[in-house]
Formats: sequence, C-alpha cells, structure tokens
Amino acid sequence: MDEKSKILIVEDDLDVAEMLEAYFQVQGYNVKTANWGEDAVEISQSDNPDLVILDIRLPDIDGYEVARRMRNNRRTENIPIIFLTEKRSRSDRLQGLELGADDYITKPFDIQELRLRVRNSLQRISQDAINNPVTGFPEGVLVDERLTECLASDDWALLSISLVNLDIFRNDYGFVASDDVLRAVSLMVHNAVRNIGTTLDFVGHVSPTQLVVVTNPNVVVDLGERIRSRIEQSLDYFYPLKDRDTTEALSRRLALKMGGVLPNHGPFENLDGIKTKLFELQ
Repeated sequence: MDEKSKILIVEDDLDVAEMLEAYFQVQGYNVKTANWGEDAVEISQSDNPDLVILDIRLPDIDGYEVARRMRNNRRTENIPIIFLTEKRSRSDRLQGLELGADDYITKPFDIQELRLRVRNSLQRISQDAINNPVTGFPEGVLVDERLTECLASDDWALLSISLVNLDIFRNDYGFVASDDVLRAVSLMVHNAVRNIGTTLDFVGHVSPTQLVVVTNPNVVVDLGERIRSRIEQSLDYFYPLKDRDTTEALSRRLALKMGGVLPNHGPFENLDGIKTKLFELQ
C-alpha cells in the first residue's frame, strides 16, 4: 500500500496486543496500541486512525463505552470498529452492532480471518468516502468538483443548510437518533429540490451538518423557503414527546440556519473562496 492505513489496537492482554501489533506492522499497516479504554478514546481523537480493533473487557471503561464515545464525537464517528472479544452471547453481539461496529469477532480467533476483515473494512470505508454514510449525499472531492465548476460562470446560486446543535442532540439521545434527524432533513431537502429545483441541481455535504445546494438563481428563493418551511415545522417532532414542550434553553435545541451565496458576493478566484463564504453561513 502506498500510504499506510492506521490501525489502533485496544487490548488489555499485553501478549495479544504485542502479537497483533507485530503482525499488522508486517502486513504494511501503521499500528498503535492502547491497553486502557480512556487511552483509546484519546488516541482515536488525536491520531484519527483508519480502523480500530477493540476488545470489550478493559481495565477502566469497557469497549462498549469506547465505541459509544467514538460514535458521539465528530472526529471519530465514522471510523470502522471491529470488536475482538471473549463475549459470545447474542445480546453482546447485538449491543456491539447497535453501537455501529463494522464487525464482531470472538476469541479465540483466526489471525488470517481477522486480517481479511480488516482489509475488507478499510476497502469499504475507502469506497464510501465520496458519499456521506448517513444521507448518501456526496461529500469531499465530489462537492469540491461541483463548486469548482461554478467558477467558470455567473449562472448559479448556492443555498447553505445547516443543522445547529445536532451534537447536543446526539449527546442527549444517542447517535442513532441524531442520524435519524440528519437522514430526515436530507430527505426533505431532496424532495424540495426535486419539486422546485432543476434537473441540474446538486446537493452535497460541506461538513457533516452543513449541506449545500447548487441551483439556478431563478429558483433559489422559492427553494429556500420550501426547505425552511418543511424543516422548521418538523424540528420539535424529532424529540421524544416528553421533551417537546420544554423550558430548556433555546440555545440547546435543534435549529436550522440557512443562507445563500451568489456570484456577486465574490469575486471568487478559487474553490477556497467559495467554501470560506459557505462556512461563514454555518
């Protein structure tokens, strides 16, 4: 491999940890190990590994808690996790999968099988990198390419759509509920673009919680009004019934932030100029 993929191995059995570290280094990976759950959380956030092999039984917090914290953190929420554990029950396996684990392997394990599962997980994440795993909308290079195309003409309008406080919502209700919110909002945007926009419109992620619609200046106002109306009237319904009529500070509630970018807001000499303007609208 040209650029080594980074693997974090979280295992409190020092013999197993050293064996896995040596084995995957020989396979061409860049490997780090952690023997404690808290260390694993810190390393995953600071080093951003490409994949984590995670034991469940750890001396401090267990592997489930490590996975939960990873999934609730923006920097680590999409890192593949393979649980490697002695826990064999169906409930343990389901708990791991509910936390978003990509795989679940029980000890004793076949090292060749583990190698293949690591390889397959890394290939999947590489193939999925151009689309957001929750909404399916393009992100990264595909969005950059589409925004770059705007530099060649003046016949475009950008609509920025941001979900505010989704991280607070995730901390309160879990990553499954927050993913449901993002998925529902993306569907509302998709339907509005389909009904009001043009066949050339494009929707993609500028960040995990910010969407951008590339559309025609003639429809951008109507499109924005339709999207705002649909989303704002739905935000309260994402909360459990008991929490809908709450005195909780509005600064902590889900909210919608929208804005537009037109060619005359420039001049835009390059992609960074357009993206900087979009980020100002978050």
